[in-house]
Amino acid sequence: MIISAPTDYREAARRKLPPFLFHYLDGGSGAETTLRANVEDLQTVALKQRVLKGSETLDLKTSFFGVEHDLPICLAPVGLTGMYARRGEVQAAKAAAGRNIPFIQSTVSVCSLKEVASQSPKPIWFQLYVLKDRGFMRDVLQRAKALGAATLVFTVDMPVPGSRYRDPHSGMSGPNAELRRIWQAVTHPAWAWDVGVNGTPHDLGNISAYRGSTTGLKDYIGWLGANFDPGISWQDLQWIRDEWQGPMVIKGILDADDARDAQVFGADGIVVSNHGGRQLDGALSSARALPRIAEAVKDKMTIFADGGIRTGLDVMRMLALGADGVLIGRAFVYALAAEGERGVRNLLALLEKDMRTSMVLTGVKSIREVTSDILA
Repeated sequence: MIISAPTDYREAARRKLPPFLFHYLDGGSGAETTLRANVEDLQTVALKQRVLKGSETLDLKTSFFGVEHDLPICLAPVGLTGMYARRGEVQAAKAAAGRNIPFIQSTVSVCSLKEVASQSPKPIWFQLYVLKDRGFMRDVLQRAKALGAATLVFTVDMPVPGSRYRDPHSGMSGPNAELRRIWQAVTHPAWAWDVGVNGTPHDLGNISAYRGSTTGLKDYIGWLGANFDPGISWQDLQWIRDEWQGPMVIKGILDADDARDAQVFGADGIVVSNHGGRQLDGALSSARALPRIAEAVKDKMTIFADGGIRTGLDVMRMLALGADGVLIGRAFVYALAAEGERGVRNLLALLEKDMRTSMVLTGVKSIREVTSDILA
């Protein structure tokens, strides 16, 4: 199919992927109300169209924690990215480095930290969950530091997994799930050759490195359910802030009071996020939550946002609502599934083209000028 817009990659990924993987990526929790709201609410944000502003030379560069990046975009941590393309985390990290933007590796990645860090031309960021197994958390923190991870992204909005109703229907879980996945792989030969045959080992690399034994896809859901910790509080996590000396970003903030708590905790940044609509169905969309949070902590910490970002115009909208940068998740994994590293690079080029067009039409010359002043 012809790829002419960032959103084209979703259909390309749907055609190539086995259904259990496509729906795991594409779906949300419950009735998927928040999943839809992330996209729909963001698309209703109107910008002022301005004319004759002389926006011929545009500056899209931005800095996060003292490091300059070419775009105000990060590749978000997405679990099982290595199942969407051959050694998918490595390919995504290389694409991000090629565009000089951060790649954030998930705790539950297929490729280990060591594999990705050794092949990425630039330092990666690392995402960590709150888990009952504190030994695993300490171990992976130490390995991330030893491998030169630049920033810790600490996800706090998953004390329990959300109710994801697509998974039993798709074969990700439920009766005869493994047999169903095998059949789906057989009937999707392009994916089966790229990932099923040549993308091995199909393993959760960071968890296996700690356990000393293979942790495969069939163990994934059970491990998640057994290790998330609903009893955790800010006080229980102070040891992580004490141990991690580099920049720390708290991911999963939807309330201004929580943003203030993150600041008191010592976070350098936050991600305004509802986990892509995969946790509390009915929670605020990121676009609706962001302005109040920005009002509370703007200029006190770096504010990122994710959820529903599919185009460069959506990036502009999030920046205008108060974000300093954005994370894209589904959008880049769709592109990765369709065309690997090349697809992610092309997606980023399409997003940049969108942003440049939007900047000219809103009369701004640099990312620093993309503020609430351009909201209609």
